[in-house]
Amino acid sequence: MEGESHLMEIKELIQELMKKETQCNVSEVIEKLFSEVKKVTQESGNESQKAQIEESVVNLWNWTVMRKVGPTITDLQRIKLRHIACKLMMFCEVSNPPEEMMRRQILMVMKTGKGWVDAGKPTLANEFLEIAMNNLEKLYAQLTKKSRSEADILTHKADVEKDVFKVLSYQAESAVTEGDFQKAVMCVQRCKDILMRLPKESCYLSLLCYNFGVEFYELKKHEQSSFWLSQSYEIGKMNKNYSPGQEMQAKVLRLLATVYLEWDYKEYQDKAIRAITMANEENLHPAGFFLKIKILLKGCASDEDVGSAVTEFLHHKFSLDIFLDTAKLLLEHEREAIGFDFLKSVTQLFEASPDVGKVILLHIQLLLQRMKEPLAKKMIEDLIAGHSTGKQLPPGILNHLHHVLWDRAARNYEVKRYSDALSWYKYSLSFYSSRQIDQNLAKLQRNMAACYLHLEQLEKAHESVMEAERCDPNSIFTQFYVYKLAVLEKKSQKAFDAIVVMGKSAAQLDTQLTDGTMATNLLSLAAQIALENDQQSVAVKALEYLSHILQDSQQALTALKCLIRLVLSKFTVKSKEEIANDMETLLTYLTAGM
Repeated sequence: MEGESHLMEIKELIQELMKKETQCNVSEVIEKLFSEVKKVTQESGNESQKAQIEESVVNLWNWTVMRKVGPTITDLQRIKLRHIACKLMMFCEVSNPPEEMMRRQILMVMKTGKGWVDAGKPTLANEFLEIAMNNLEKLYAQLTKKSRSEADILTHKADVEKDVFKVLSYQAESAVTEGDFQKAVMCVQRCKDILMRLPKESCYLSLLCYNFGVEFYELKKHEQSSFWLSQSYEIGKMNKNYSPGQEMQAKVLRLLATVYLEWDYKEYQDKAIRAITMANEENLHPAGFFLKIKILLKGCASDEDVGSAVTEFLHHKFSLDIFLDTAKLLLEHEREAIGFDFLKSVTQLFEASPDVGKVILLHIQLLLQRMKEPLAKKMIEDLIAGHSTGKQLPPGILNHLHHVLWDRAARNYEVKRYSDALSWYKYSLSFYSSRQIDQNLAKLQRNMAACYLHLEQLEKAHESVMEAERCDPNSIFTQFYVYKLAVLEKKSQKAFDAIVVMGKSAAQLDTQLTDGTMATNLLSLAAQIALENDQQSVAVKALEYLSHILQDSQQALTALKCLIRLVLSKFTVKSKEEIANDMETLLTYLTAGM
């Protein structure tokens, strides 16, 4: 009685499921059905109830297949519903089912098994795939028994083998998921035997083995990966009419070569070279040529062999990026001569392209990295000459070149090679037009002014600062250099004016910088420069602005102390009126500090 009531409950749940309108309710019923179906046994229910359940099974299966409107179901829920339908169908199974019923059962268990394979549940998948295989054997025996001729038997065998092939491939996938390498090999081998009669499945099986190869490669299991990739290529060759195509075959071989390269290059060097050579013969692809050069370099091949591969590379119309990557690879493996000659050839190859600047820029960068500064400078000077005659670099590449030049200048500046720093800044300046105005040019002129000041070339520093003012007059950085030059030239009024502009700029700068330290540091430095050059009145002005912008009370108090000391130091030989004015100023400072 318990079994009968249990079956009726399942039937009611199936009917309830088909009436549900919300995702939440559907999920709840599916989980309950999935749990309840585990309790069903062959002893449950009578024949009448089994017939009713069979009808519910068909309805459930069809409902699952057609579930595209109303409450949607997830892929996992769809698999669970198929699982439920199959379990109930097996419960309703009769001892000698007719052919139509058997075919329906085989289809259902195959789809359910494949569903669990895709869901990464090999244990559940294996149960249904085994049932499918057993039922296929029964179907074949049934069909053979009814056959009247050898031709009929062959027809039935071919018909059944299509599904046997599918089940075996699903079992191979399941075995790979479980880590059962031997079982997977056995299943694929049986599939290969069937390919003689089902040649159209060659492409599918080849791709399946490729996917296995990728999976094991990602797991760093090189031996198994190489096996599956080799299988994929061999299966792809079995029938040209149903091959996955030359592009795919080449892709398989490129990965196989990569596996050999990363596995044990010393042992598998020849195999890696052979695989990539075959790949390039199958399909011309830049990745294949790049990988061949990579393999040769790792194997410490002779310059002649590497040079030959590089020359072959140049004969094909590939994208610029792959050529640039090849040049970098050659230099990384200390093949300087080949690498730089290659870059020259690439420059000629892309001479008419707007992207040729990328090649030249990389060439310059690599020369600088390799301490070949004279050659780099010669290339830069050629670019400047071309720029002045209308052969201008695209904006993006030119900006990158400016960055390279400034970086080189900054390195020289840091080690106090100011003349060398200037030469790199001047290269950058050569790419600007006389009428051009922007903040980067102002920064460049300020950097040049800094170099001139260190070299004590005040006149040239003055010219650079004037250019910086033309481009960015309100910048606190520009005004700092105006101020510094004024102090050095003992022009107090000009220094005062510059300090005023710096003070106004400081407020704006502090809103852009979270900590406001840049303006503080510049004004502190301004005061220090004035004191070092015996210009106390200018230093006082700088300290006044500094005390106003400081957010930290302790720092502000320190600035005020400096101001008070400066005022007191002026109480030497002065008139009463001057002393009175200084005392008033001192009182203001003292009040500000309270």
